[in-house]
Amino acid sequence: MNTARIRYAVESDLPLILSWRNHPSIKKYMYTQHDITMQEHKEWFERCLSQPEDIHLLMFLVNEKSMGFINFSHDKFDVVNWGFYISPDAPKGTGYALGLSAIEFGFKTLKFRKICGQVLSFNERSINFHKKLGFSQEGIFKEQFVNEKNYYDVYHFGLLKQIWAQRNDGN
Repeated sequence: MNTARIRYAVESDLPLILSWRNHPSIKKYMYTQHDITMQEHKEWFERCLSQPEDIHLLMFLVNEKSMGFINFSHDKFDVVNWGFYISPDAPKGTGYALGLSAIEFGFKTLKFRKICGQVLSFNERSINFHKKLGFSQEGIFKEQFVNEKNYYDVYHFGLLKQIWAQRNDGN
């Protein structure tokens, strides 16, 4: 039986996180699409660590093997924005398991009231992923993202803690 858990990311995780982040299958769905250098990555990590109340960088582990990364950033009023990615070679179903675990961790451990996500309009897999997890599409930012002179919409999703609790029998 697989056991999944979440822990805070540490500096020794950075090479692995960066390798995932720069992988073509992940990078193409990110706002920043250039190859990030280790120096940029370390500076970003240090900025995040300097805001422990506002930014939570997390690792998703399956059977104690790192399989994904989650970033929760506070907006206001116990509302956070999330971002995430999984190892490009992760087995099927890992992303959904990460989503369930991250949402539970966010609502139960970190006491968030709402989790929000933004998805580029051409990332149909992530759009469907958010819907499968129970997120509601709350808006569309028209032509909010540009890549190589093409403009794309950004879909805004939200999930309230009480909706999640109702959907999951109040657990």
